Amino acid sequence: MDTMHDLQTIFWHAVHEVDPARLIETRVGRTGTTLSLHAPDSVLSEDLSSYRRILVLGMGKASAAMAMAMERVLEGIPIEGAIITKHGHGLDLARIRVIEAGHPVPDEDSVRGAGILLQLADDAGHDTLIINLVSGGGSSLFCLPADGISLGEKQETTRALLASGAAIDEVNCVRKHLSRVKGGRFAARTFPARLMSLILSDVVGDRLDTIASGITAPDPTTYREALSILRRYHIEDRVPSRVVQLLESGTQGGLPETPKVSDPAFDRTSNIIVGSNAIACRSALDRAEALGYDARILSTTLTGEAAEVASFLADIAWDMHVRRSDTRSPILLVAGGETTVTLKGSGLGGRNQEMALAFACSLYEKHPSLTDITFLSAGTDGTDGPTDAAGAFVTPELMRRMPELRIKAREHLLDNNSYRFFQDQGLLFTTGPTRTNVCDIQLLAIL
Repeated sequence: MDTMHDLQTIFWHAVHEVDPARLIETRVGRTGTTLSLHAPDSVLSEDLSSYRRILVLGMGKASAAMAMAMERVLEGIPIEGAIITKHGHGLDLARIRVIEAGHPVPDEDSVRGAGILLQLADDAGHDTLIINLVSGGGSSLFCLPADGISLGEKQETTRALLASGAAIDEVNCVRKHLSRVKGGRFAARTFPARLMSLILSDVVGDRLDTIASGITAPDPTTYREALSILRRYHIEDRVPSRVVQLLESGTQGGLPETPKVSDPAFDRTSNIIVGSNAIACRSALDRAEALGYDARILSTTLTGEAAEVASFLADIAWDMHVRRSDTRSPILLVAGGETTVTLKGSGLGGRNQEMALAFACSLYEKHPSLTDITFLSAGTDGTDGPTDAAGAFVTPELMRRMPELRIKAREHLLDNNSYRFFQDQGLLFTTGPTRTNVCDIQLLAIL
């Protein structure tokens, strides 16, 4: 049995099931001038002929693929629009402009792209239909700093948040209050146009107010919460002073809050989730069973420090090993979610590579006799941190070599240098851009 090959097959099957173009063409249909959008519990229909203008906009790492599918769905219908995606994730589209920008830290192209989308949206009236394609990464890619905050200050704040160990909803709370477009402000900007957002979720729990910083959803968070997050993670003195001053001004009522659920813009807005991590994990389960594994989903909501989750998974692996049934079928555990890493070293890596290295260290230190396991942790978008890898493998061969590698492994883990460790071992998992993004997937095979 080639378990590494099996895990790659299972991963790619899961990614295929959340392919943005496939999801759009599955959930969105058209008969003549009637556009139908299939939400989880309802069907929304729009008569395209009742609109003078149809815009297709988008932001996120999957927006190019989503836009390509929308061009096919709307073939023969006059449309215009633009999308912003990550550098290297663009596609050649026929009628929709593609802008590539920075992720996970915004750049000048993020601001330029936001300006182009807003120019289109500002011309929208009551007789305009906006189909907005949202996916993970939109927080960075669709960036327009609040008045008085420069791009450099926004970048510095984003880096500090990402290194602090803050959860994605906490990071996005701060981002929303330093932006002119996040936290529902883009929906308010498009009003009174009819706005339909099709969303590929990269957030645990599929919270509309957190995906891409809730660009078209009501925002329940406040300036006070944003300021408290900086203080909770002790980074108030590591972000620009003007950022802190702006949040303090908002806390004191000196700035208008982000739009809440009562804002009239949301009467003209529909937010529809078309894909999520749960769909990817179920697809992984199906493929694993087809390959002969005794497969089960452990969780689709993994959060917390990557190293702590890895320790938990190491204990689960041991528990499944000692309690396995007499059938001797290999066990395959599927998990998904999005963990965090609090940077303490100066190495190179990402949360998936960190989890894999921490898993290897924890398993060896706590259960050294268990070597017949294969573990893969990878990002469904094909990117893990500021690296060219999606994640990394832990294999039986690596575990058998841990007595000689344990010191090197632990040193690399403490330095957040998981990329270099797995590069040396030839166990990086590199996929290139998948053009989808529904958090991370962990696959644990116990032979």
